[in-house]
Amino acid sequence: MTDPIADYLTRIRNAYMAGKKVVEIPSSKMKVAMTEILCDKGYILSYKIVEGKPADTIKIALKYHPQTKVAAVKKIERVSKPGLRKYTSVEDMPRVLNGLGIAIISTSKGVITDKEARELNVGGEVLCYVY
Repeated sequence: MTDPIADYLTRIRNAYMAGKKVVEIPSSKMKVAMTEILCDKGYILSYKIVEGKPADTIKIALKYHPQTKVAAVKKIERVSKPGLRKYTSVEDMPRVLNGLGIAIISTSKGVITDKEARELNVGGEVLCYVY
């Protein structure tokens, strides 16, 4: 697999489109950090790291509206790809849907959202947009 972050986002996107309640994804430090952000910002219900023999996995409980069953995530898209990395400075930090969505950024301070990156005055690699 050449792009594990794209695989992570695609598994979440496909699970939402299929109406699944839980999705399992192979674990890594970057994926765990991204999952924590999605949970903190309310895009997923919860997550659990399951330790296994070949490799650890992340179990993510997806979030839907209680009455209408509409997914909490409308769009989740990869920005920086292995073939073309996208970096940004603090001045050029992207705003997703004018602040209604989030951009997940990999910085020297760790994996954080665009708003936190502006507060910490750091730039970095734009991993994905979520709204």
